[in-house]
Amino acid sequence: MAKPQARELEVKRRSWVTKNMLRITLGGDGLKDFPPGQESAYIKLLFPQGGDARPLMRTYTVRHQRSDEIDVDFVMHEDHGPASAWASEAETGDKILVAGPGARKLISQEGNWFLLAADMTALPALSVNLEQLPDDARGYAVIEVREEADIQSLKHPPGLKIHWVINAKPCPEGRPLLEKVQSLAVLPGTPSVWAACEFGSMRALRRYLRQSFDVPKAQFYVSSYWKIGQTEDGHKQAKQRDSEESSTSP
Repeated sequence: MAKPQARELEVKRRSWVTKNMLRITLGGDGLKDFPPGQESAYIKLLFPQGGDARPLMRTYTVRHQRSDEIDVDFVMHEDHGPASAWASEAETGDKILVAGPGARKLISQEGNWFLLAADMTALPALSVNLEQLPDDARGYAVIEVREEADIQSLKHPPGLKIHWVINAKPCPEGRPLLEKVQSLAVLPGTPSVWAACEFGSMRALRRYLRQSFDVPKAQFYVSSYWKIGQTEDGHKQAKQRDSEESSTSP
């Protein structure tokens, strides 16, 4: 399979979505052949390292897409990684190389009800999923954010309840998201599940959800977007090991 094409995009504007989430709008001629309908797809931001070193790559989500622009939301930390550091200093007219888009991971529409969970890194993707659910959808979305100032107004079906979990410091055992999900009343029928978050939180949620619900594989998506204390490459390696262990476990 060919690697995603890299294109040069231009910063059109920046705006704060919440206290700790910054939106960068990208556009320019590089978007002319960007395929339509890519909200929630992932893209790779490329940061040149000089010399013969390969660029650093960081994965982000297309939050909104218009004919000539895409929005990318960045979670801002005190200790900036290369992507959030770039976003914090980005000005109108700045250029950046972007590869992709990659696959969209949308929740299955086949469930009797829907269960979604995410931390701030996956909030853009979860938001797109909420917007694409049918109007009569029932269920829950559980979202972990750093502080109350990070709560967003999200479009969602009226029968789907949103629960915000406030947690200032990531938990390696994934307790905040897990405990809230465990507290929810189980609805009749089989759910469709979509969850994306930190690696430890993902594993805790996956274990609980597999034990608690008999969900067909096509209706079950649980993934990690990052790992505490690891670079993106380190997280990728941890995901690979986890995938191998998971495939051989009973």
